Amino acid sequence: MTPETVGPLSRLVDVRNIPPRGQEKRVDTSPEERSALAKDFGLPGIRALSGEYKLTSTAKGIHVVGVVKASITQVCVVTMEPFDSDIAEDVEVDFAEPSGMPAEPPTDINEYEPPDEIVNGQVDLGALTAEFLALGLDPYPRKPGVDFNHNDPAGAKDSPFAALGKLKGEK
Repeated sequence: MTPETVGPLSRLVDVRNIPPRGQEKRVDTSPEERSALAKDFGLPGIRALSGEYKLTSTAKGIHVVGVVKASITQVCVVTMEPFDSDIAEDVEVDFAEPSGMPAEPPTDINEYEPPDEIVNGQVDLGALTAEFLALGLDPYPRKPGVDFNHNDPAGAKDSPFAALGKLKGEK
């Protein structure tokens, strides 16, 4: 996440006074925000979108756990028909002040997950909600029950390679 607000969904939370037991926060979205996000993500629609989070203080910053839930409309890549689906994406993210971030990642880069940045004492749970919705989207959505059958023997005769197959068989 960047210091400035990104995208149509923003819910800034001041993290300077999080109680020791933690703090629960919920992000609910308006129809206008869902419409703007649907446009950004190339979806026909987002019927519902919310995030439920627990923020706890750590020695280095803030730890956020929760879940993003959405009811969306997607377009099937096989039939090109719209269909509805639900997403539930688990969230676990650490935030730290820029001064608290390590100058260099540990030597084993595969295990290093740098913290997101706390900016002006705030984190944006709206941007986090949108980010995890994007992560939960199937890049090649298929309508339930639709199968992509690329070995269709009936269509093989119409294939551009069918003529080559005939030539090969004539030898």
